[in-house]
Amino acid sequence: MYPKLTLVGAGPGDPDLITLKAVKALASADVVLYDALANHELLEHCSEKAELIYVGKRGHKRGISQDQINELIVEKAIEKGHVVRLKGGDPFVFGRGGEEINFATERGIEAAYIPGISSVNSIGMSGIPLTDRNSADGFWVITGHKKDRSLSRDVQLAAQSNATLVILMGMSKLQEISNILVNAGKGYIPAAIIQNVSSSKEKKCVGKASELLQMAEANDLSNPAVIIIGDVVHALKNGFGKTENEKLLAYERRA
Repeated sequence: MYPKLTLVGAGPGDPDLITLKAVKALASADVVLYDALANHELLEHCSEKAELIYVGKRGHKRGISQDQINELIVEKAIEKGHVVRLKGGDPFVFGRGGEEINFATERGIEAAYIPGISSVNSIGMSGIPLTDRNSADGFWVITGHKKDRSLSRDVQLAAQSNATLVILMGMSKLQEISNILVNAGKGYIPAAIIQNVSSSKEKKCVGKASELLQMAEANDLSNPAVIIIGDVVHALKNGFGKTENEKLLAYERRA
């Protein structure tokens, strides 16, 4: 028995969007610590002998703390051997993956990382490319709240550019985000909110940057969701991305 941590990206929600390397890691795990955002169907790849431990926490909702998860990783690695930490999306995209690896390696635990498909990449499945040479030359990916729960100042910088703006974990800051874009003269820019991207529960609403809060309230959109702002929202034509799993929601501005 050799203590080891493998940090595994579970992808955005669709259980088919996981790498072969991740499947092999799950199959070899002695213990799997899995998140709320990791599709639980992925646990079918685990050995029947593996210990499966739910460590879900989401946003402001109370649950097991990050410090407790860190300690549990080390405890289980020493006790049982190979620990797989299964995290939704990609663990290194606002997933605290670095904190968990640092904590483990500082205590002598070998660590490895297997990337996952982030929800950022997955918006293309809903017909929205991150870049398009007729619409955007680049993109920003910004967290909706920092460690102190405030909105990142980078949103203001992004509002001054012509790049696509993607915000994760920003549903509690919708009005603040809209205000920044309106003040930057960008309130008219197309915007979309996609909840549960890539999954069977996906919902998508399209409107303008000035209308984010109204869009969410009118269609009962909540976390986990991705906010996309930029001309790329309308870059693809002919209904690409309207899958049988997607519920496309219309938003009509009130006079």
